[in-house]
Amino acid sequence: MKFSSPWPAPAKLNLFLHITGRRPDGYHLLQTVFQFLDYGDDLYFEPREDGRITRLNPLAGIPPEQDLTMRAANALQRTTGCQQGVGIGLTKRLPIGGGLGGGSSDAATVLVALNRIWGCGLSADELISLGLRLGADVPVFIYGYAAWAEGVGERLEQLDLPEPWFAVIKPPVEVSTAAVFAAPELTRNCTPITITDFLSRGGENVCEPVVRRRYPQIARALDWLDDFAPAHLTGTGSCVFARFPMRTDAQRVVDQLPMGWRGFVAKGLNRSPLQSRLETETSA
Repeated sequence: MKFSSPWPAPAKLNLFLHITGRRPDGYHLLQTVFQFLDYGDDLYFEPREDGRITRLNPLAGIPPEQDLTMRAANALQRTTGCQQGVGIGLTKRLPIGGGLGGGSSDAATVLVALNRIWGCGLSADELISLGLRLGADVPVFIYGYAAWAEGVGERLEQLDLPEPWFAVIKPPVEVSTAAVFAAPELTRNCTPITITDFLSRGGENVCEPVVRRRYPQIARALDWLDDFAPAHLTGTGSCVFARFPMRTDAQRVVDQLPMGWRGFVAKGLNRSPLQSRLETETSA
């Protein structure tokens, strides 16, 4: 199937993740840092004049009502009263349930791309507000820059971070985000820290102890990767990562993966590839 030129939906890493409390509606209050990777999904858009929104290549096992690309397109169409339609194609590289933000990134790319293609004219802030209804990680992908995040992930402040190479590993298991956040042993009372605190001494992912206990394969992956460089869990998993100064160092680790594990090497980015793609469209 031949598609139009792609719009990127990059992966993200949570460089740390603290939970500082809980709102009355049950949502957890977070502190985290997001950084993008030069690796992710690609989306393709074929405009339609009949107003219908369709998937050109549906994902197996994902019904339309759970497909974040369809939900994002429908939300934008409803919000703006747009009469146009679209066919959406997706090249899926990011693993489902990996903690890399794949579904949220896909949704953000749909909102940003269709806002441009359909000529809806929503501002970035309006798109972020719309994206938050789809998922807590969607706003940072629309924002498009490495960021310190608070609230439920929607209060963002741009950061200028080192851009190392990462080895990212996915053991053969999926993690339920809902189950991790519902775990009674999850730490929910972290003392808030500042950006300066993080930049000087880092932070931890409070979900990691929960995931380690409940998913032995992820515990094994963390321990295996830790032999090469300090290993971390991103989000609620199941992907784990470690930083390296050179691409060759990260690739050497990925080349040694145990059988059944997947992995890739990617560069950390402070500016999302989606931002670059949007600017190309804007200047055309």
